[in-house]
Amino acid sequence: MNGPLLWLSCLWCVAAGAQERYAFTRPQMGTEFRVILYADSDSLAQTAAGAAFDTLDALNARLSDYDAQSELSRLSELDSGAVVKVSRPLWEVVQQGEALSVLSQGAFGLTIGPLSKLWRRAFRQQQFPDLKQIEEARMRVGYESIQVLPGLRLQVLRPGIKLDAGGIAKGFAVDAMTEVLLAHGIQSSLVDGGGDIRVTSPPPDAPGWAIQVQQTDSLGQFQSVTLHLAHRAIATSGDHYRYLSWEGQRYSHIIDPRTGLGVQHGAQVTVLCSDCATADALASAISVMGPDADWGGLLRAYPGCEGWVVRKLE
Repeated sequence: MNGPLLWLSCLWCVAAGAQERYAFTRPQMGTEFRVILYADSDSLAQTAAGAAFDTLDALNARLSDYDAQSELSRLSELDSGAVVKVSRPLWEVVQQGEALSVLSQGAFGLTIGPLSKLWRRAFRQQQFPDLKQIEEARMRVGYESIQVLPGLRLQVLRPGIKLDAGGIAKGFAVDAMTEVLLAHGIQSSLVDGGGDIRVTSPPPDAPGWAIQVQQTDSLGQFQSVTLHLAHRAIATSGDHYRYLSWEGQRYSHIIDPRTGLGVQHGAQVTVLCSDCATADALASAISVMGPDADWGGLLRAYPGCEGWVVRKLE
């Protein structure tokens, strides 16, 4: 394995018939990934979790825009018109991302890299970016800059593109890790990548995995609700933890590719789907579209998905 596997069996393990509960964590993709699973032996739990985290590390090496040598980053070196064969994970991420970009009319975009770089510096320095730099970066963004071709190929249609898969990569990794656990015979698991969660069969003697979410009731009041989920994925997008306050305005780390600015509505978006990559990307797209947009039409394009928005208190 490429990184430390933190085994929390002593803290999380409880008797459950023939199976026991195990929890593991590892930092990756700028957050902490957590795996909770039920297995009938320590060795199976450690082997399955280790394989899942190895998959996470491998995906990070392909999809990270922080790593200049990653497969995703190397696309920026290609000339306009160049066609390159890529790995299946990268191809699938770009294919899913481009499809959502079209359906959301540009609210979701993988080519947002120039803006991401600018705003990351702004968050580090707690300084609003120069408006001219924002506009220059925005002009280099557009989902039309890359085309998905059959045979695991991508065509770059604009030189020097810079992709950022942050709006989908964690969910994609959660899905891949879940599939690895299933391949190892783990039928009951929860994989959490910084709040992007996918669960399989419920824990023993439980109706489902207990996931706490925020909703509003019929009177518009906030309430905390516990969902009991099985074979579902859930993702939440919002600015609760990462934002820039500047001259009385609050700008989220979620960037609108169309304006070049961090979204300002402050609403929290939660999406439920069968897979985490779709839930993750849809939550990001709806956050950019905003709570007053007709995002219900976007959800209907993804059968089996549902979502809701919790507005901030004024």
